[in-house]
Amino acid sequence: MSVTDRSHKELHQQAADEAARRYERSAAERERVEGRLAAGVRFPDSPDALAVRADRILERGGLSPSAVVADIHREAMDLPDANERIIDLSNELQAWSFLPRGVRAGATVARITLRRDGRELPHGTGFLVSPRLLMTNHHVLPDEAFARTCFAEFNAQVTADNLPDTVVRMELDPGTFFAADRRLDFALVAVKPAQDGPAPGEVFGWNRLSVQIGKLVLGEKVNIIGHPSGRLKEIALRDNAVLVRLDDFVHYTTDTEPGNSGSPVFNDQWEVVALHHSGVPKKDGQGRVLRKDGRPWQQGDGDDAIDWVANEGVRISSILKHLAGLDLDPTRRALLTEMGPDAGLDQTVAKAPAVLAAAPGVRPERTGAAVPGVTTPPVPGVPVTVPITESETGTQRPKVGLRARDTAFGGRRHLVFLHGRDQQEKNPDLLRLSWTAGLNRGLTLASMPTLDPQDVWFPFYGTRLHDLVSGRESTAEPIGLDRVSAAAAAEVFAAESPTGSYEQLLYEAAARAGMPRNGPTATEGFGSGLVGALHRPLSWLAARSDLDEWTIATFLRDVDLYLGDSAVRQSVLDTVMETMPTSGELVLVTHSLGTVVGMDLLNRLPDGLDPVLLVTAGSPLGLDGVNERLLIRGPHQPPRVRDWVNVWCPTDAVAIGCPLEDERWGKLTQPHVTNGRDRAHKIEEYLGHPEAAQEIGAVLRP
Repeated sequence: MSVTDRSHKELHQQAADEAARRYERSAAERERVEGRLAAGVRFPDSPDALAVRADRILERGGLSPSAVVADIHREAMDLPDANERIIDLSNELQAWSFLPRGVRAGATVARITLRRDGRELPHGTGFLVSPRLLMTNHHVLPDEAFARTCFAEFNAQVTADNLPDTVVRMELDPGTFFAADRRLDFALVAVKPAQDGPAPGEVFGWNRLSVQIGKLVLGEKVNIIGHPSGRLKEIALRDNAVLVRLDDFVHYTTDTEPGNSGSPVFNDQWEVVALHHSGVPKKDGQGRVLRKDGRPWQQGDGDDAIDWVANEGVRISSILKHLAGLDLDPTRRALLTEMGPDAGLDQTVAKAPAVLAAAPGVRPERTGAAVPGVTTPPVPGVPVTVPITESETGTQRPKVGLRARDTAFGGRRHLVFLHGRDQQEKNPDLLRLSWTAGLNRGLTLASMPTLDPQDVWFPFYGTRLHDLVSGRESTAEPIGLDRVSAAAAAEVFAAESPTGSYEQLLYEAAARAGMPRNGPTATEGFGSGLVGALHRPLSWLAARSDLDEWTIATFLRDVDLYLGDSAVRQSVLDTVMETMPTSGELVLVTHSLGTVVGMDLLNRLPDGLDPVLLVTAGSPLGLDGVNERLLIRGPHQPPRVRDWVNVWCPTDAVAIGCPLEDERWGKLTQPHVTNGRDRAHKIEEYLGHPEAAQEIGAVLRP
């Protein structure tokens, strides 16, 4: 059943009310940003955000290299200042290409028009995001039935001579594809091509959406193209700034009107950063919307009478993450994959190519386990560092796991958290608190009792694993990205792989993320050796996910060492077993590399310990390069486990093999969740979802 005109207006008003509430709740952050802007800080964002943004500007050709060299190198600058200057230059210096690229982006924007009672009424704005899909707001197209009453008008604009352009009408096709979400206020609908003509995107172009971060920072300018109040196409160009960035929304100041609902919000490189969906109305102390003359607004006054104080857009990355989690048939999924690899929506599984042949002089041949104390020769051009030992630093690193109280859950039921990699410098007490806080958030959302951290077992192998890894590396994490790229580090990891499986693991992950098998094996600037070959899958996985190339490369290194070196595996399992219950019922919650360790651990439990629930979060078990090297090889039902929950996030590159589809895994529950920005792989984020938390709570307190 289609929504009525009245309910459509209610949806529009609801979107504005929710935007106003978010605006009020973020007042403190906005005041902080505005204060720093007033003090002369051009981009009052975090150093990490500035660094990622600067990298993206340079990577995407958003600034002339000659301009960077001329400006950055004329005076000594530290890295944070240089990053800020790069962003500043990209705002100050607009190359001639800024205008034609803007024209190209504007061609993708259409006016959505409604047929009603024999009339055609301008209704909103939409823009093409693939050859056949158009994006707008949920309150513009609330459902399929309403979408059938609308059509898209491209070229509803004036020409360079201020003459009306030739408008091209195209019908919407919600029967082929339609998806919408009220909270994120977006709708995605297919568009029919003209009679026997090409797809709309082949005529007008389409915007390549990206799930990656780094497209915008606080204080940066944005541009909006749309059809305000149903007029011909207009643009709000650069006289605006981003004020607040929330998890799923962004607030900015700009001149827009109600007809701009569904407009794309662009950065200066003409990447879509948000979907414009609502103005933020000014309200009085009683919560009443105010007119521009200061009087309370009433129905019938019209939206143009409202005193709009800001605007709100939905972050494109949040919409893409939502789309990635939809359960779609293959035909509709194929339409999403046409949006391109940067959108992170290609979930096709391709067979991984065979291990690459070694480039001459790059990778030494190795067979069997590594000889203790012997490392492969360093790669030319890659800096080598010697790991700092504990005695040299004079600090005591944490090594001991934590036991739960004897009275926890009646003394017969045990909750065990098993962590992943990169925990070596962290305090187990704080880690246990953080895990429990995440779980308690999920339990609260599921209306279940929360837990005391003292009631949780927390085995800790982080320091032991780090020592095992550091003792064999030619290059280690302390080098940092400023001295070695992720691809260069991956080359060393591949050379030091105990069984030569590192690059195969990397390529399988990229293939499962949809990387085409035919494509360049080297990237310009990396030469024709193994670095170029490994740069491609790393870049693909980073574009597909919310993780950076360095995180992906080092995670797969640790997984490969655990699975490939029997001494590493044995030492990790022994360390975990030092802090495990010996009898009763076991609820084992594992994360990341811990899911791999946990599968092996289940084969070593004493007979008196009964695993009633296994939870795996952000797991790589779906990769054949992982499951084929477990103690029990290949996909298999976890030994003795009664119930298994595998929770995964579509933008988590570590969980790229999920959901687990092989029938040999047995019966399991696999909820997919949407984790926050920059937190796709965080265990606190996974446990904070009620889908996972309620499974744990139901077993602990039946």
